[in-house]
Amino acid sequence: MKLNFEIPHKNKTASVAIILLLAFISFSFTPFQSKEGPRTEVLLGGKWSFVTVDKDYPKDKAPGDSAAWEMISIPHNYGYLEAEAGKENFRGPAWYRKMIDIPKDIKGKRIFVKFEAASLVADVWINGKYLGQHRGGFSAFTFEISNFVKPGEENKLEVRTDNAPKPDVAPLAGDFTIFGGLYRPVHLIITDEACITPLDHGSPGVSILQTKVTKNEAVLDISTQVSYLAARTDLRTPRPDIGILEAITDAAPNSAKRTLSFTLFDAEGNIVVSDERPIVIQRLVTPMYTQHVTVRRPHLWQGQSDPYLYRAVIELKNEGTVTDCVTQSVGLRNFRVDPEKGFFLNDQYLKLQGVCLHQGQDHKGWAVTAEDEQQDVDLIAEMGGNAIRAVHYQHSDNFYTICDKAGILVWAELPVVNQVSLPGTDPGLSFAQTTTEQLRDLIRQNINHASIFTWCLFNEVQPGGKDPHRDIRDLNMQAHGEDPTRPTIVAASHNWWPELNRISDWVGFNTYPFWYTGNEAGKSFDARRPIPLIPAFCISEYGAGASMIQHQQHLTLKDKPVATAGRWHPEEWQSYAHERIWKDIADRRYIWGSFLWQMFESCTWNRREGDRDGINDKGLMTYDRQRKKDTYFFYKANWNPEPMVYITSRRHVRRGQAITPVRVYSNASLVELKVNGKSIGARKTNDIRIAEWQEVNLAPGKNTIAVSAKWGSKVVTDSCEWEYVPGLKEVYPTPGDKDGKPVVGK
Repeated sequence: MKLNFEIPHKNKTASVAIILLLAFISFSFTPFQSKEGPRTEVLLGGKWSFVTVDKDYPKDKAPGDSAAWEMISIPHNYGYLEAEAGKENFRGPAWYRKMIDIPKDIKGKRIFVKFEAASLVADVWINGKYLGQHRGGFSAFTFEISNFVKPGEENKLEVRTDNAPKPDVAPLAGDFTIFGGLYRPVHLIITDEACITPLDHGSPGVSILQTKVTKNEAVLDISTQVSYLAARTDLRTPRPDIGILEAITDAAPNSAKRTLSFTLFDAEGNIVVSDERPIVIQRLVTPMYTQHVTVRRPHLWQGQSDPYLYRAVIELKNEGTVTDCVTQSVGLRNFRVDPEKGFFLNDQYLKLQGVCLHQGQDHKGWAVTAEDEQQDVDLIAEMGGNAIRAVHYQHSDNFYTICDKAGILVWAELPVVNQVSLPGTDPGLSFAQTTTEQLRDLIRQNINHASIFTWCLFNEVQPGGKDPHRDIRDLNMQAHGEDPTRPTIVAASHNWWPELNRISDWVGFNTYPFWYTGNEAGKSFDARRPIPLIPAFCISEYGAGASMIQHQQHLTLKDKPVATAGRWHPEEWQSYAHERIWKDIADRRYIWGSFLWQMFESCTWNRREGDRDGINDKGLMTYDRQRKKDTYFFYKANWNPEPMVYITSRRHVRRGQAITPVRVYSNASLVELKVNGKSIGARKTNDIRIAEWQEVNLAPGKNTIAVSAKWGSKVVTDSCEWEYVPGLKEVYPTPGDKDGKPVVGK
């Protein structure tokens, strides 16, 4: 196959050498074009072998060739098909295998394998040599394989994943399904013997802290970790503390001189600021080197209105020759919350209009593509959303990168959900230790993303089991130690432990009026205001379920038609709930942001509600991203200034009543309605963008419902067709009917 690697002019000789090296690598992969310097990354895509095994199968030896191996491609996950059908998914071990041909001459080069995620626990071998284990299903991790590959021969890469519950690995609970496997890409990284380390918790090895950002200047503190190791030796010493094996050889010098360079380019490729310093690197030591630069009159990252990104290039040089390079995008910004006035980005007020987002799609599970993630962000932006709560775990680096470019603010989250110990178990310090590592992974891997504005420590930790206060306090201190520039936050559902909700800098409340809890929103918001450290908070979850094939008109709070865990989830009730909750949020500036639950339906295998088993149907769009519910257009009318009109209940086609309401979402001030070509008159939209005609007569048979609105000379229209069937009885289940599926229109 042809490999098209760029050859930067700065170090053409070194780059040519790497291309020649890779020309001999005959395994099936997709090349990743390194944009700067001699470092090369290769996607280990193509075909892999895969097999699931019994939970009692030996953990340290892969099944033989006679096992039921199947050919798959990476990314890959297992357990999603049964979960999507409402059946309990397989939670247990599986093995992956990839044969790799390494060229005969790799003198002076180091080779690493990087996994973007593996659920929940992964053990890795190369040629039968155990590299180590990673505990945690959502973050990246890297192992060095330089000393264990066989040049000129086939090399066997084996990975054992296990998504069975573990008492020390978060999440211990949660209203979502845990799939297993290598569900994000796997990379091969080839570097010089001295490199910016890829072994620091799967991070880029470079941290760019924005210690001060104003319209006049931005001060950056850059920390770079450099690893020096003479590769290709038979002598090894284990480093179990970081799960890698490093080499010792007397043939290489104990130290060497290098130059570390930092250059910041603007979007046009012009140098904005640079810094260069000599360093002395040592074998088997990975020190951190710091640099400080100031950007005068910076072009700020202003969210969706101007998501401006600089490009930082960090180079390691040997006598003027670039030997390694890492590139990072940098968006310069500051943010704060005022108790009375809300959220500010670069000192400009911004109401965060957010959504909650799970990874995963119908018929794919967690093994989504980069295009899928781009589609998700595009659909959120089309609706007018400007913030995403990425629940309930670390999402992919590609997802955060897309948000950087789109100007969407991101709440990044640790997978501590509901509890810090499993019932009947005493994890001792193990859960705290593993969770600490997960937090390091989350922050170090994503600290340079402009879109991320807060680190979330937990979601809905509840009474029962181990007291969580010490663990959460320790996590909060660690988060500030890793990143002093971002606040911490928690998502609380109740105030069972008042002090637990005061550990973090900010707090969000998960609340479900009109669904799980009471029939009022605003007063309950006001009652929570004294709880946080500062008298301001966000609504981190709210919403209601909806089936797109279930419909009911004339809804009232008195006759609430739904049982939340039942089968009857008419689409109209979701709209009813969201309209009232959003109005109360919009009226309260101290609520600095809100994150509706949820943008898309998600998979929870044991849910038996609505029209489909295994699905949490609170999404504004379906799990497959193909259909938008009415409520999607309610938010589009309120959040997106692009002219639009939309007729609600459009899927309630067959009707048994001649008199019906017509409700329209529009950001126009005036909307006209026509039924069968006859004008019924115009209505003004209210403060939450709704125009409504209470009693509209339908003729027997098919009726054309059409609306229009004007913006100057521009006219926007929408239409649908309803059929009035005299004598048609629309039968609905009682609210307490949790099992029987409703029969409609009989």
